[in-house]
Amino acid sequence: MTHGTAHPTARRYALIGAGPSGLAGARNLLRFGIEFDGFESASDVGGLWNIDNPRSTMYESAHLISSRSTTEFSEFPMPPGTPDYPGHADLRRYFAEFSDEFDLRRHFRFETTVTSVVPVDGGWRVEWSGPHGVGSDVYAGVILANGTLAEPSIPSFPGTFTGELLHSSDYKSARVFEGKRVLIIGAGNSGCDIAVDAVHHAASIDLSVRRGYYFVPKYLFGRPADTLNQGRPLPARIKQWVDTRVLRLFTGDPVRFGFPKPDYRIYESHPIVNTLVLQHLGQGDLRIRPDIARFDGDTVHFADGTSDVYDLVMLATGYVLDYPFLDRRHLNWTGMAPKLFLNIFANDKGESAPNGIYVLGMVEASGLGWQGRYEQAELLARYLAADASAQREFDGRLAKRWPDLTGGYHYLALERMSYYVNKDAYRRELKQQIRRLKGAA
Repeated sequence: MTHGTAHPTARRYALIGAGPSGLAGARNLLRFGIEFDGFESASDVGGLWNIDNPRSTMYESAHLISSRSTTEFSEFPMPPGTPDYPGHADLRRYFAEFSDEFDLRRHFRFETTVTSVVPVDGGWRVEWSGPHGVGSDVYAGVILANGTLAEPSIPSFPGTFTGELLHSSDYKSARVFEGKRVLIIGAGNSGCDIAVDAVHHAASIDLSVRRGYYFVPKYLFGRPADTLNQGRPLPARIKQWVDTRVLRLFTGDPVRFGFPKPDYRIYESHPIVNTLVLQHLGQGDLRIRPDIARFDGDTVHFADGTSDVYDLVMLATGYVLDYPFLDRRHLNWTGMAPKLFLNIFANDKGESAPNGIYVLGMVEASGLGWQGRYEQAELLARYLAADASAQREFDGRLAKRWPDLTGGYHYLALERMSYYVNKDAYRRELKQQIRRLKGAA
Protein backbone atom coordinates (compact mmCIF):
# COMPACT_ATOMS: atom_id res chain seq x y z
CA MET A 1 0.00 0.00 0.00
CA THR A 2 1.23 3.49 -0.83
CA HIS A 3 -0.01 6.68 0.75
CA GLY A 4 0.55 10.30 -0.11
CA THR A 5 0.62 13.35 2.13
CA ALA A 6 -2.38 14.66 4.05
CA HIS A 7 -2.28 17.83 1.92
CA PRO A 8 -1.18 18.27 -1.68
CA THR A 9 2.45 19.39 -1.70
CA ALA A 10 2.18 20.89 -5.19
CA ARG A 11 -0.44 21.80 -7.76
CA ARG A 12 -0.62 18.23 -8.97
CA TYR A 13 -3.75 16.72 -10.50
CA ALA A 14 -5.20 13.26 -10.95
CA LEU A 15 -6.42 12.37 -14.45
CA ILE A 16 -8.74 9.35 -14.68
CA GLY A 17 -8.93 7.61 -18.06
CA ALA A 18 -6.66 7.15 -21.09
CA GLY A 19 -9.25 7.09 -23.85
CA PRO A 20 -9.60 9.94 -26.37
CA SER A 21 -10.61 12.54 -23.78
CA GLY A 22 -8.00 11.40 -21.25
CA LEU A 23 -5.27 11.53 -23.89
CA ALA A 24 -6.41 15.00 -24.95
CA GLY A 25 -6.25 15.98 -21.28
CA ALA A 26 -2.76 14.53 -20.82
CA ARG A 27 -1.48 16.24 -23.95
CA ASN A 28 -2.74 19.65 -22.86
CA LEU A 29 -1.65 19.33 -19.24
CA LEU A 30 1.85 18.65 -20.53
CA ARG A 31 1.62 21.55 -22.99
CA PHE A 32 0.97 23.95 -20.13
CA GLY A 33 3.40 22.45 -17.64
CA ILE A 34 0.80 21.08 -15.23
CA GLU A 35 1.90 18.07 -13.18
CA PHE A 36 -0.47 15.13 -13.06
CA ASP A 37 -0.79 11.41 -12.42
CA GLY A 38 -2.90 9.43 -14.87
CA PHE A 39 -4.95 6.34 -13.98
CA GLU A 40 -6.27 3.79 -16.49
CA SER A 41 -7.99 0.52 -15.63
CA ALA A 42 -6.96 -1.14 -18.91
CA SER A 43 -3.44 -2.23 -19.85
CA ASP A 44 -3.04 0.39 -22.59
CA VAL A 45 -4.48 3.59 -24.04
CA GLY A 46 -7.51 3.88 -26.31
CA GLY A 47 -10.50 3.63 -23.98
CA LEU A 48 -13.48 1.93 -25.61
CA TRP A 49 -11.60 1.78 -28.94
CA ASN A 50 -9.23 -0.72 -27.32
CA ILE A 51 -11.38 -3.81 -27.79
CA ASP A 52 -9.21 -5.71 -25.28
CA ASN A 53 -10.05 -3.20 -22.56
CA PRO A 54 -12.38 -5.02 -20.11
CA ARG A 55 -14.60 -1.91 -20.02
CA SER A 56 -14.71 -1.57 -23.82
CA THR A 57 -18.13 -1.86 -25.43
CA MET A 58 -16.59 -2.22 -28.90
CA TYR A 59 -17.59 -4.98 -31.32
CA GLU A 60 -15.77 -6.53 -34.27
CA SER A 61 -17.63 -4.64 -37.00
CA ALA A 62 -17.56 -1.20 -35.33
CA HIS A 63 -16.48 1.83 -37.35
CA LEU A 64 -16.69 5.56 -36.80
CA ILE A 65 -20.06 7.06 -37.67
CA SER A 66 -18.37 10.43 -38.23
CA SER A 67 -15.73 10.76 -40.90
CA ARG A 68 -12.02 10.70 -40.23
CA SER A 69 -11.39 14.35 -41.15
CA THR A 70 -14.13 15.68 -38.85
CA THR A 71 -13.11 13.43 -35.95
CA GLU A 72 -9.29 13.39 -35.72
CA PHE A 73 -7.12 15.65 -33.58
CA SER A 74 -6.08 18.64 -35.71
CA GLU A 75 -2.46 18.55 -34.56
CA PHE A 76 -2.19 14.82 -35.29
CA PRO A 77 -4.07 13.83 -38.46
CA MET A 78 -4.66 10.16 -39.18
CA PRO A 79 -2.05 8.77 -41.57
CA PRO A 80 -2.53 8.77 -45.37
CA GLY A 81 -4.53 5.78 -46.52
CA THR A 82 -6.80 5.71 -43.46
CA PRO A 83 -10.39 5.00 -44.62
CA ASP A 84 -12.99 7.74 -44.49
CA TYR A 85 -14.75 5.80 -41.72
CA PRO A 86 -12.01 3.82 -39.93
CA GLY A 87 -12.69 0.73 -37.85
CA HIS A 88 -11.80 0.13 -34.22
CA ALA A 89 -8.43 -1.48 -35.06
CA ASP A 90 -7.39 1.63 -37.03
CA LEU A 91 -8.44 3.85 -34.16
CA ARG A 92 -6.72 1.79 -31.51
CA ARG A 93 -3.52 2.14 -33.53
CA TYR A 94 -4.15 5.88 -33.97
CA PHE A 95 -4.40 6.49 -30.22
CA ALA A 96 -1.29 4.40 -29.60
CA GLU A 97 0.62 6.53 -32.13
CA PHE A 98 -0.79 9.75 -30.63
CA SER A 99 0.46 8.60 -27.23
CA ASP A 100 3.88 7.76 -28.63
CA GLU A 101 4.16 11.10 -30.45
CA PHE A 102 3.64 13.10 -27.25
CA ASP A 103 5.13 10.58 -24.78
CA LEU A 104 1.90 10.23 -22.81
CA ARG A 105 2.01 6.64 -21.57
CA ARG A 106 4.68 7.23 -18.93
CA HIS A 107 2.30 9.55 -17.09
CA PHE A 108 -0.31 6.82 -16.54
CA ARG A 109 -0.63 3.96 -14.08
CA PHE A 110 -2.16 1.18 -16.16
CA GLU A 111 -4.31 -1.68 -14.86
CA THR A 112 -5.16 0.68 -12.01
CA THR A 113 -8.73 1.42 -10.98
CA VAL A 114 -9.70 4.51 -9.02
CA THR A 115 -11.96 3.39 -6.17
CA SER A 116 -12.63 6.62 -4.28
CA VAL A 117 -12.37 10.39 -4.69
CA VAL A 118 -13.22 12.38 -1.55
CA PRO A 119 -12.58 15.97 -0.50
CA VAL A 120 -9.97 16.67 2.16
CA ASP A 121 -8.60 19.92 3.53
CA GLY A 122 -6.69 21.48 0.66
CA GLY A 123 -7.58 19.02 -2.07
CA TRP A 124 -9.00 15.64 -3.02
CA ARG A 125 -7.90 12.23 -1.80
CA VAL A 126 -7.78 9.66 -4.58
CA GLU A 127 -7.63 5.96 -3.70
CA TRP A 128 -6.82 3.25 -6.21
CA SER A 129 -6.20 -0.43 -6.67
CA GLY A 130 -3.62 -1.80 -9.09
CA PRO A 131 -1.01 -4.47 -9.80
CA HIS A 132 1.02 -3.42 -6.77
CA GLY A 133 -1.88 -3.27 -4.34
CA VAL A 134 -3.87 -0.29 -3.14
CA GLY A 135 -2.70 3.26 -2.74
CA SER A 136 -3.83 6.82 -2.26
CA ASP A 137 -2.64 10.38 -2.60
CA VAL A 138 -4.03 13.88 -2.25
CA TYR A 139 -4.30 16.11 -5.31
CA ALA A 140 -5.15 19.73 -5.94
CA GLY A 141 -7.92 18.56 -8.27
CA VAL A 142 -9.25 15.57 -10.15
CA ILE A 143 -10.06 15.36 -13.88
CA LEU A 144 -12.65 12.73 -14.80
CA ALA A 145 -12.14 11.41 -18.34
CA ASN A 146 -13.31 7.83 -17.92
CA GLY A 147 -15.90 7.99 -20.71
CA THR A 148 -19.67 7.92 -21.07
CA LEU A 149 -20.24 4.63 -22.92
CA ALA A 150 -19.25 1.94 -20.44
CA GLU A 151 -22.12 1.48 -17.98
CA PRO A 152 -25.11 -0.14 -19.74
CA SER A 153 -28.63 1.18 -19.36
CA ILE A 154 -30.79 -1.84 -18.57
CA PRO A 155 -34.54 -1.17 -18.84
CA SER A 156 -37.01 -3.30 -16.94
CA PHE A 157 -39.92 -5.02 -18.65
CA PRO A 158 -42.91 -6.84 -17.15
CA GLY A 159 -42.46 -10.59 -17.05
CA THR A 160 -39.41 -12.78 -17.57
CA PHE A 161 -37.62 -13.79 -20.74
CA THR A 162 -36.27 -17.34 -20.51
CA GLY A 163 -34.12 -17.23 -23.61
CA GLU A 164 -30.73 -15.53 -23.89
CA LEU A 165 -30.82 -11.87 -22.80
CA LEU A 166 -27.82 -9.67 -23.62
CA HIS A 167 -26.98 -5.98 -23.64
CA SER A 168 -25.15 -4.54 -26.64
CA SER A 169 -22.23 -3.79 -24.29
CA ASP A 170 -21.63 -7.57 -24.22
CA TYR A 171 -21.77 -7.89 -28.01
CA LYS A 172 -18.50 -8.63 -29.81
CA SER A 173 -19.28 -10.84 -32.82
CA ALA A 174 -22.29 -11.67 -34.98
CA ARG A 175 -21.50 -15.35 -34.46
CA VAL A 176 -23.61 -15.11 -31.29
CA PHE A 177 -26.70 -14.93 -33.55
CA GLU A 178 -25.99 -18.06 -35.57
CA GLY A 179 -29.27 -19.80 -36.45
CA LYS A 180 -31.28 -17.97 -33.77
CA ARG A 181 -34.54 -16.05 -33.77
CA VAL A 182 -33.36 -12.63 -32.60
CA LEU A 183 -35.06 -9.52 -31.28
CA ILE A 184 -33.02 -6.31 -30.94
CA ILE A 185 -34.58 -3.68 -28.69
CA GLY A 186 -33.51 -0.18 -29.64
CA ALA A 187 -32.70 1.30 -33.04
CA GLY A 188 -29.97 3.77 -32.23
CA ASN A 189 -26.67 3.62 -34.10
CA SER A 190 -25.50 0.53 -32.22
CA GLY A 191 -28.84 -1.24 -32.58
CA CYS A 192 -28.91 -0.66 -36.33
CA ASP A 193 -25.26 -1.71 -36.72
CA ILE A 194 -25.92 -4.93 -34.83
CA ALA A 195 -29.09 -5.62 -36.83
CA VAL A 196 -27.11 -5.30 -40.07
CA ASP A 197 -24.50 -7.70 -38.67
CA ALA A 198 -27.14 -10.17 -37.56
CA VAL A 199 -29.00 -10.58 -40.87
CA HIS A 200 -26.11 -12.64 -42.22
CA HIS A 201 -26.22 -15.13 -39.33
CA ALA A 202 -29.61 -15.24 -37.60
CA ALA A 203 -32.61 -17.33 -38.59
CA SER A 204 -34.69 -14.15 -38.25
CA ILE A 205 -34.18 -10.60 -37.01
CA ASP A 206 -36.75 -8.21 -35.58
CA LEU A 207 -36.02 -4.67 -34.40
CA SER A 208 -38.24 -3.20 -31.67
CA VAL A 209 -38.55 0.60 -31.73
CA ARG A 210 -40.48 3.15 -29.70
CA ARG A 211 -40.03 6.27 -31.84
CA GLY A 212 -39.05 7.32 -35.34
CA TYR A 213 -35.56 8.20 -36.53
CA TYR A 214 -33.80 10.20 -39.21
CA PHE A 215 -31.32 8.23 -41.29
CA VAL A 216 -28.22 9.95 -42.68
CA PRO A 217 -26.11 8.23 -45.35
CA LYS A 218 -22.37 8.13 -44.86
CA TYR A 219 -21.85 9.60 -48.33
CA LEU A 220 -23.62 12.43 -50.15
CA PHE A 221 -22.53 13.56 -53.60
CA GLY A 222 -19.59 11.16 -53.36
CA ARG A 223 -18.18 12.72 -50.18
CA PRO A 224 -18.53 11.88 -46.48
CA ALA A 225 -21.83 13.52 -45.59
CA ASP A 226 -20.50 15.32 -42.51
CA THR A 227 -17.80 17.12 -44.52
CA LEU A 228 -20.41 19.15 -46.42
CA ASN A 229 -21.11 22.72 -45.31
CA GLN A 230 -18.24 22.67 -42.78
CA GLY A 231 -17.46 26.07 -41.25
CA ARG A 232 -20.67 27.68 -42.51
CA PRO A 233 -23.37 26.64 -40.04
CA LEU A 234 -26.90 27.47 -41.04
CA PRO A 235 -29.49 28.65 -38.50
CA ALA A 236 -31.15 25.64 -36.88
CA ARG A 237 -34.57 25.92 -38.54
CA ILE A 238 -33.09 26.47 -42.01
CA LYS A 239 -30.69 23.55 -41.66
CA GLN A 240 -33.48 21.30 -40.43
CA TRP A 241 -35.70 22.30 -43.37
CA VAL A 242 -32.95 21.82 -45.97
CA ASP A 243 -31.50 18.58 -44.60
CA THR A 244 -34.90 16.94 -44.13
CA ARG A 245 -35.62 17.44 -47.82
CA VAL A 246 -32.16 16.33 -48.92
CA LEU A 247 -32.51 13.12 -46.89
CA ARG A 248 -35.90 12.38 -48.43
CA LEU A 249 -34.25 12.51 -51.85
CA PHE A 250 -31.41 10.18 -50.86
CA THR A 251 -32.97 7.77 -48.35
CA GLY A 252 -36.71 8.11 -48.80
CA ASP A 253 -39.20 8.09 -45.95
CA PRO A 254 -38.26 5.63 -43.15
CA VAL A 255 -42.00 5.27 -42.39
CA ARG A 256 -42.27 3.35 -45.65
CA PHE A 257 -39.90 0.74 -44.17
CA GLY A 258 -41.96 0.33 -41.01
CA PHE A 259 -40.48 2.95 -38.66
CA PRO A 260 -42.83 5.28 -36.77
CA LYS A 261 -42.93 8.87 -37.95
CA PRO A 262 -40.48 10.94 -35.85
CA ASP A 263 -42.19 13.14 -33.26
CA TYR A 264 -39.35 15.66 -33.39
CA ARG A 265 -37.32 17.58 -35.96
CA ILE A 266 -34.05 16.31 -37.38
CA TYR A 267 -30.98 16.86 -35.13
CA GLU A 268 -33.13 17.15 -31.99
CA SER A 269 -31.90 13.61 -31.33
CA HIS A 270 -28.78 11.99 -32.72
CA PRO A 271 -29.46 10.81 -36.30
CA ILE A 272 -28.77 7.24 -37.38
CA VAL A 273 -25.73 7.08 -39.67
CA ASN A 274 -26.66 3.76 -41.21
CA THR A 275 -28.82 3.42 -44.32
CA LEU A 276 -27.94 -0.26 -44.78
CA VAL A 277 -30.65 -1.08 -42.25
CA LEU A 278 -33.19 0.45 -44.65
CA GLN A 279 -31.80 -1.67 -47.46
CA HIS A 280 -32.20 -4.85 -45.41
CA LEU A 281 -35.73 -3.86 -44.46
CA GLY A 282 -36.50 -3.36 -48.14
CA GLN A 283 -35.09 -6.80 -48.88
CA GLY A 284 -37.16 -8.43 -46.16
CA ASP A 285 -34.09 -9.44 -44.15
CA LEU A 286 -35.52 -7.96 -40.95
CA ARG A 287 -38.75 -6.52 -39.57
CA ILE A 288 -39.70 -3.52 -37.45
CA ARG A 289 -41.75 -4.31 -34.34
CA PRO A 290 -43.31 -1.87 -31.85
CA ASP A 291 -42.38 -1.32 -28.21
CA ILE A 292 -42.35 -4.19 -25.71
CA ALA A 293 -45.46 -4.89 -23.62
CA ARG A 294 -44.12 -7.86 -21.64
CA PHE A 295 -42.00 -10.99 -21.64
CA ASP A 296 -43.55 -14.42 -21.16
CA GLY A 297 -40.97 -17.22 -21.26
CA ASP A 298 -39.57 -17.28 -24.79
CA THR A 299 -42.47 -15.18 -26.08
CA VAL A 300 -42.31 -11.39 -26.39
CA HIS A 301 -45.60 -9.48 -26.46
CA PHE A 302 -45.63 -6.12 -28.21
CA ALA A 303 -47.59 -2.94 -27.57
CA ASP A 304 -49.79 -3.50 -30.64
CA GLY A 305 -51.05 -6.83 -29.30
CA THR A 306 -48.87 -9.04 -31.48
CA SER A 307 -46.28 -11.49 -30.16
CA ASP A 308 -43.45 -13.73 -31.33
CA VAL A 309 -41.05 -16.35 -30.03
CA TYR A 310 -37.32 -15.60 -29.77
CA ASP A 311 -34.13 -17.39 -28.79
CA LEU A 312 -32.14 -14.23 -28.05
CA VAL A 313 -33.05 -10.67 -27.06
CA MET A 314 -30.37 -7.99 -27.45
CA LEU A 315 -30.85 -4.75 -25.50
CA ALA A 316 -29.37 -1.94 -27.60
CA THR A 317 -30.62 0.51 -25.02
CA GLY A 318 -27.59 2.71 -24.54
CA TYR A 319 -25.54 3.74 -21.54
CA VAL A 320 -25.75 5.83 -18.39
CA LEU A 321 -23.17 8.20 -16.97
CA ASP A 322 -21.09 6.53 -14.31
CA TYR A 323 -18.60 8.13 -11.93
CA PRO A 324 -18.94 5.54 -9.15
CA PHE A 325 -15.93 6.68 -7.14
CA LEU A 326 -17.30 10.18 -6.46
CA ASP A 327 -20.35 11.40 -4.53
CA ARG A 328 -22.80 12.90 -7.02
CA ARG A 329 -23.19 16.11 -5.03
CA HIS A 330 -19.67 17.15 -6.02
CA LEU A 331 -20.80 17.10 -9.65
CA ASN A 332 -23.94 19.17 -8.99
CA TRP A 333 -25.84 16.12 -10.21
CA THR A 334 -29.43 17.17 -9.59
CA GLY A 335 -31.14 15.88 -12.75
CA MET A 336 -30.37 13.32 -15.42
CA ALA A 337 -26.73 14.43 -15.70
CA PRO A 338 -24.21 16.59 -13.85
CA LYS A 339 -24.76 20.31 -14.29
CA LEU A 340 -21.32 21.62 -15.24
CA PHE A 341 -20.17 24.92 -16.68
CA LEU A 342 -19.37 24.15 -20.33
CA ASN A 343 -19.81 20.47 -19.40
CA ILE A 344 -16.36 20.69 -17.74
CA PHE A 345 -16.27 22.71 -14.50
CA ALA A 346 -18.06 21.36 -11.43
CA ASN A 347 -19.15 23.46 -8.50
CA ASP A 348 -20.89 22.36 -5.33
CA LYS A 349 -24.44 23.59 -4.92
CA GLY A 350 -24.45 27.20 -3.83
CA GLU A 351 -20.80 27.76 -4.71
CA SER A 352 -19.80 30.11 -7.52
CA ALA A 353 -16.33 28.73 -8.28
CA PRO A 354 -15.03 25.34 -9.45
CA ASN A 355 -14.58 22.87 -6.61
CA GLY A 356 -11.54 21.06 -8.02
CA ILE A 357 -13.47 18.40 -9.93
CA TYR A 358 -13.32 18.70 -13.72
CA VAL A 359 -14.83 16.50 -16.43
CA LEU A 360 -13.56 15.87 -19.95
CA GLY A 361 -15.66 14.02 -22.51
CA MET A 362 -19.05 14.39 -20.84
CA VAL A 363 -20.38 15.98 -23.99
CA GLU A 364 -22.20 14.66 -27.04
CA ALA A 365 -22.78 16.53 -30.27
CA SER A 366 -23.13 15.46 -33.85
CA GLY A 367 -19.79 16.30 -35.49
CA LEU A 368 -17.93 17.47 -32.37
CA GLY A 369 -15.15 14.93 -32.90
CA TRP A 370 -12.08 14.47 -30.78
CA GLN A 371 -10.92 17.96 -31.67
CA GLY A 372 -13.86 19.29 -29.68
CA ARG A 373 -12.67 17.22 -26.70
CA TYR A 374 -9.13 18.51 -27.30
CA GLU A 375 -10.44 22.08 -27.06
CA GLN A 376 -12.18 21.15 -23.81
CA ALA A 377 -8.83 19.95 -22.48
CA GLU A 378 -7.01 23.04 -23.71
CA LEU A 379 -9.48 25.34 -21.95
CA LEU A 380 -9.12 23.38 -18.71
CA ALA A 381 -5.32 23.32 -18.90
CA ARG A 382 -5.17 27.05 -19.59
CA TYR A 383 -7.44 27.66 -16.62
CA LEU A 384 -5.33 25.52 -14.28
CA ALA A 385 -2.14 27.24 -15.50
CA ALA A 386 -3.60 30.77 -15.19
CA ASP A 387 -2.74 33.12 -12.36
CA ALA A 388 -5.17 33.80 -9.53
CA SER A 389 -6.54 36.97 -11.12
CA ALA A 390 -7.38 35.26 -14.42
CA GLN A 391 -8.96 32.35 -12.58
CA ARG A 392 -11.12 34.72 -10.52
CA GLU A 393 -12.28 36.44 -13.71
CA PHE A 394 -13.17 33.05 -15.23
CA ASP A 395 -14.96 32.00 -12.02
CA GLY A 396 -17.03 35.17 -12.28
CA ARG A 397 -18.36 33.98 -15.62
CA LEU A 398 -19.25 30.64 -14.06
CA ALA A 399 -21.27 32.47 -11.41
CA LYS A 400 -23.33 34.33 -14.05
CA ARG A 401 -25.86 33.07 -16.57
CA TRP A 402 -24.36 30.21 -18.52
CA PRO A 403 -24.20 30.37 -22.32
CA ASP A 404 -26.79 28.68 -24.50
CA LEU A 405 -25.07 25.68 -26.10
CA THR A 406 -28.09 24.35 -28.01
CA GLY A 407 -27.53 26.38 -31.18
CA GLY A 408 -31.30 26.88 -31.37
CA TYR A 409 -32.13 23.16 -31.41
CA HIS A 410 -34.77 21.76 -29.03
CA TYR A 411 -33.21 18.48 -27.93
CA LEU A 412 -35.39 15.67 -26.68
CA ALA A 413 -35.71 15.52 -22.89
CA LEU A 414 -34.06 12.10 -22.64
CA GLU A 415 -31.29 10.95 -20.33
CA ARG A 416 -28.96 10.21 -23.24
CA MET A 417 -29.56 13.76 -24.54
CA SER A 418 -29.09 15.47 -21.18
CA TYR A 419 -25.48 16.49 -21.94
CA TYR A 420 -25.97 17.04 -25.67
CA VAL A 421 -24.86 20.33 -27.24
CA ASN A 422 -24.70 21.86 -30.69
CA LYS A 423 -21.12 21.44 -31.87
CA ASP A 424 -20.90 24.89 -33.52
CA ALA A 425 -22.27 26.73 -30.49
CA TYR A 426 -20.14 24.66 -28.14
CA ARG A 427 -16.83 25.01 -29.98
CA ARG A 428 -17.47 28.72 -30.50
CA GLU A 429 -17.86 29.17 -26.73
CA LEU A 430 -14.79 27.05 -25.95
CA LYS A 431 -12.67 29.10 -28.33
CA GLN A 432 -13.97 32.36 -26.89
CA GLN A 433 -13.08 31.28 -23.34
CA ILE A 434 -9.65 30.11 -24.53
CA ARG A 435 -9.03 33.50 -26.14
CA ARG A 436 -9.97 35.25 -22.90
CA LEU A 437 -7.52 33.15 -20.90
CA LYS A 438 -4.84 33.73 -23.55
CA GLY A 439 -5.41 37.48 -23.23
CA ALA A 440 -5.08 37.31 -19.46
CA ALA A 441 -1.77 35.39 -19.63
